[in-house]
Amino acid sequence: MTKQNDDGVITDDNATPRCWWCGNDPDYVRYHDDEWGMPVDDDRRLFEKIVLEGFQSGLSWLTILRKRDNFRRAFADFDFHRVAAFDDADVQRLVSDAGIVRHRGKIRSAINNARQAVAAVDHHGSLAKWFWSFEPERSAPIRRRDDVPAITDESKAMAKTLKKAGWTFVGPTTCYAFMQSMGMVNDHIIGCRTYHKVESARKKFKRP
Repeated sequence: MTKQNDDGVITDDNATPRCWWCGNDPDYVRYHDDEWGMPVDDDRRLFEKIVLEGFQSGLSWLTILRKRDNFRRAFADFDFHRVAAFDDADVQRLVSDAGIVRHRGKIRSAINNARQAVAAVDHHGSLAKWFWSFEPERSAPIRRRDDVPAITDESKAMAKTLKKAGWTFVGPTTCYAFMQSMGMVNDHIIGCRTYHKVESARKKFKRP
């Protein structure tokens, strides 16, 4: 049984403190403890994260997380060079795939964004180098659930830049969720067990 304090930190039966949003679902807890907020510089995983954040729009992240392996299978493990070559037959295949979110617009967006990712790598050298250029100045730790923003000036700038470059389903809210997931910011509440783990990883991380 989980208990939540006024800051938005929950504790389980072992008194382990975590951010409120992961609850006690094992998949969510593992994602919270081991992945969310950890810095990423692998282009394929970055592409996966930003595409899945687009698919998450209007849905819960847990829904996407539980389907992630299916998404990886369906989208060539998010090798954006391969996804960029998908055609109308692939769109129909994906729309018929019950293991993923069968939203035609989001599927077409993922293929479009793969093509834009290829172009971005040609222009910037890597997705990691480009994405990490939007990292905000260091901010104060998150102390309360209500302090976690949904949009920032940096996520607005990222969304504007990506849209200008031809990306779709990359609004400011989606871009900020992407920043959180890839470790560009540490939005674990400071009382959470994972806050210091992520903070240490971010300090050691070599920006591309």
